[in-house]
Amino acid sequence: MTEFERNSAKVIADYESLINRRNVKSGRYNGIYDCWKYPVLTALHAPYIWKYDMNPETNPHFMERLGINAVLNSGAIELNGKFYLVARVEGSDRKSFFAVAESESPVDGFRFWDFPVQLPDTCPEETNVYDMRLTKHEDGWIYGVFCSESKDTSSNDLSAAIAQAGIVRTKDLKTWERLPNLKSKSPQQRNVVLHPEFVDGKYAFYTRPQDDFIQTGSGGGVCFGLVEDITDPVICTEEVVISPRIYHTITEVKNGAGAVPIKTDRGWIHIAHGVRNTAAGLRYVIYVFATALDDPSKLIASPSGLFIAPHGYERVGDVSNVAFTNGAIVRENGEVYIYYASSDTRVHVASTTVEKLVDYTFNTPSDPLRSVDCVKQRCELISKNLEYMKNNK
Repeated sequence: MTEFERNSAKVIADYESLINRRNVKSGRYNGIYDCWKYPVLTALHAPYIWKYDMNPETNPHFMERLGINAVLNSGAIELNGKFYLVARVEGSDRKSFFAVAESESPVDGFRFWDFPVQLPDTCPEETNVYDMRLTKHEDGWIYGVFCSESKDTSSNDLSAAIAQAGIVRTKDLKTWERLPNLKSKSPQQRNVVLHPEFVDGKYAFYTRPQDDFIQTGSGGGVCFGLVEDITDPVICTEEVVISPRIYHTITEVKNGAGAVPIKTDRGWIHIAHGVRNTAAGLRYVIYVFATALDDPSKLIASPSGLFIAPHGYERVGDVSNVAFTNGAIVRENGEVYIYYASSDTRVHVASTTVEKLVDYTFNTPSDPLRSVDCVKQRCELISKNLEYMKNNK
């Protein structure tokens, strides 16, 4: 057996074993959701035909020619009974692209299509794309809203960048139409999500205005704005803050919309991310809030603290101490699957139900914002529990 035959056989066998591995629920429990043990997508899930030259004459040692560094931040959608993740794939060259992974199951078996998504090249200044949110809109299209990043040519800093919200639409995840980037008063827009229904006859966006690519500046949090024409997407209203940044909370440094909001009989449930600073650097976690059914710009519930945080090995990766989501699937039977990335490296899944999400969102107390009041809040729970346990021995 040649070196090529030996090495290629091992790579192919390992890949198939990984794809066919069944997932199981982990031991983590909080009554709100179940985490699943194995990541649903990693760099190792990238097909070998993306990385290796499969011709022994031009690659006798079976070397990687185009490496994959990470698979992360995935949009998610269910179509015709199958589950699809449109993941951010980062090559060893640091450039990201989108690729569709498909499975019969929401928790395992995801296999990438042969070719990555080939976006129409309508922005010659665009260098990088990432973090697509997928919205099934009531107008009949599936929209993908993502970060379109380009060099900030006004700065001498080589790392200075400008982020805009790119928009594409499709009917089948195969053919994509590129629309103009979203326009707003803000010089920077990332983590933008399209609402799935018209609001006052207009397209509604959840935005995150920033003054700088990294620093939030005057940006106040997750905002809401309306667009008259999706083919000429200009925010025509003031961007109203609906989930604000607040001192000494998980959203202190910045926050942003995550998955497309989930419609329930109590309101729209949003699964977002918040960022705070620590001695070890920025820490990203996932949190939840709700807005009114008749007015998605009106905050009606804000459970205290974080919803999902990186634990154990999830805290280690390309950018450590990060939990981030931009995709969730809600099934007709009420099952909810939340796809979240850990440390910009891999994609995990947590499962829950609409009923549990509603319970969590509307019955979890909000943050009193001061330590002394948080102690009072916890003592009230303790007293209530002790009284109940005493009377129900």
